[in-house]
Order: sequence, then structure tokens, then C-alpha cells
Amino acid sequence: MSELSVVVVDDHAMFRSGVRAELERLGAGRVEIVAEAEDVPSAVRVIAERRPDVVLLDVHMPGGGGPEVIRQLPGTTYLALSVSDAAEDVIGVIRAGARGYVTKNISAPELIDAIERVAGGDAVFSPRLAGFVLDAFAGTIDVAQVDEDLDRLTEREREVMRLIARGYAYKEVAKELFISIKTVETHVSNVLRKLQLSSRHELTRWANDRRLI
Repeated sequence: MSELSVVVVDDHAMFRSGVRAELERLGAGRVEIVAEAEDVPSAVRVIAERRPDVVLLDVHMPGGGGPEVIRQLPGTTYLALSVSDAAEDVIGVIRAGARGYVTKNISAPELIDAIERVAGGDAVFSPRLAGFVLDAFAGTIDVAQVDEDLDRLTEREREVMRLIARGYAYKEVAKELFISIKTVETHVSNVLRKLQLSSRHELTRWANDRRLI
């Protein structure tokens, strides 16, 4: 297979730099990062200009997130690369048109392999994430209800909700999302109010019932 051109779309500059460094170190001759983008408008512009073989696409970004990029530029091969392994994120971006979905704890060799596989027409998922997609098509996940509940939350509130539901302390959430502890507290308060829940315990149960964690 000839060298594949890749665009990395993610709103965290340090993450983009890390991906570029690893792929340049281990993927020479197989993949080449030709451009980067940090939000939906810049992603649409760069992808239209560079016409890459594969776009590594974050799910949550300013301007509508990964699904919005796909909606504006269908026909490109997208591989979602996200910190989230929540069912609604996986299903949402696959519905939009992504060819695969892997999480950010993937190793560089595995990521290179995933890029090559989606470029060749395969659908690529981490094993747990593939189960979400199969369950959604089988009807065992009520996607409509999940979407309705989550529509009440902003993207940032969803990120905070998932981390809190997984047992993260406020300080850990703040570090993970590069925000202040006070901002985390505000988001948690908003999430509980919008979902009509009264505690972190109820939030964890709510998220687990919907397979969001």
C-alpha cells in the first residue's frame, strides 16, 4: 500500500502534536500527516483543500463536533479517534458516516493499522465499541431515548457527566478537561438539574443504565 495522507482533527494542540510525532516516528512510508485542524470550520476547510485519504476525527469539538464535519464533507474516509467510549458518541458518529471508531488509549502501531484498514474499506472498532454498534442495530439500546436525554446537556456537560459517572473526583475531571474545579462543580450542578437527579450516585446509575460509561 502506498503512503496514505492523513488529516488530524482535534481541539487539543498537545494531542495533535503527540499523534503527529508518533505517526512520523513509527509510520514513515505508510502514513503522512498533511494537515491539522482544531474545530469544525478549520476541519472542513483543510479537508476540502487537502483531500486526504483518511481523517482522524475527534468527536467533541467547538462548532458541532465530528458528526458536523462529516455532514458538511461526506465522501471522505473518517476514523473517529476520541477519549470517549460512550455508546451515544460511537453510534452518533457512525450514523453520520465514519468508517470506524477507536479510543485515544490506542497504541501508535494499532492506530496506523486502523488507518490503513479504513482506507482499504474496512470498518474498524475497538471490541467493546463494536458491541455498541451491533446492539444499536439490534435494537437493544434505545438510541432515541438516549439522544433525547443527552440533548438537554451541552457537549462539555456530557464530558463532565461521563467522567463523574466513572468515579472521577472533581480535581481529576478538572485536570482531564483543562478546566477549573469551580467550573466542574458548576457543570455537575447543571447536569444534575437538567437530568432531575439528586446525587453523583444517581448520576452513575443513570449513565450506567444507558451504557454511557
